Amino acid sequence: MLASCEGRRSLLWPLIFFSILFSFLSALSPEPAAAVSLPTVSLGVEDASSPAQVSTALQVLFVLTILSVAPAILLMTTAFTRIVIVLGFVRQAMGTQSMPPNQIIIGLSLFLTFFVMAPVFSDINDQALQPYLKEDISQKTALERTVKSMRRFMFSQVHEEELQLLIEITGKDQPRNRRDISTTILIPAFMLSELKLAFQMGFMIYIPFLVIDMIVASVLMSMGMMMLPPVIISMPFKLLLFVLVDGWNLIVGSLMKSFS
Repeated sequence: MLASCEGRRSLLWPLIFFSILFSFLSALSPEPAAAVSLPTVSLGVEDASSPAQVSTALQVLFVLTILSVAPAILLMTTAFTRIVIVLGFVRQAMGTQSMPPNQIIIGLSLFLTFFVMAPVFSDINDQALQPYLKEDISQKTALERTVKSMRRFMFSQVHEEELQLLIEITGKDQPRNRRDISTTILIPAFMLSELKLAFQMGFMIYIPFLVIDMIVASVLMSMGMMMLPPVIISMPFKLLLFVLVDGWNLIVGSLMKSFS
């Protein structure tokens, strides 16, 4: 009996200890924080009380659509196309597959594009954006002035052959002046002109590097090293030539002068 009582007491003490510890920790624990309410966003279709509400909703939808295609508009109506293609040709002509990286080429192309388009953007800011923000002109007038400035730049770079091609495809009458050429014809004609000039510049860039490849290949064949790829040997000579003639200044300078 005495042994059983001592066994029960030995089991009782741990229970008392854990109950006291639990009550102590409960007293120290902070009160539960109040539930934080989160805002919700709901979209729905409701009956409009006036035509103005419908017009506002359509304007918001139109702005969102413009923002979604804004990168394409920025790239295809500015100097970006020509610059990025020429820089890509430079990298391929030198034989460096990933140097400079794509991020460097695209970033440099963007900044050079902003440099070329600075007068156009400044004109848009002075003639369209700032008057619209001051509520001196309407939204329609601001858009018309913006398109007018962009058309002036594209007309300065587009070629007559591409314009004539697009006009013949549409089947419209020959325009008497620039005002008769719609923007839907001008933009693809401008893009075709940019591609044409960029590939012409790329061809001229390829020539000196192609000569180095041919010389290196001829030397290797005369030495009997037909199993050695000429690209591996010619790449250092290409880089040396590019550095000696200060190639980046020549390429960028030629690109900038091509827009004048």
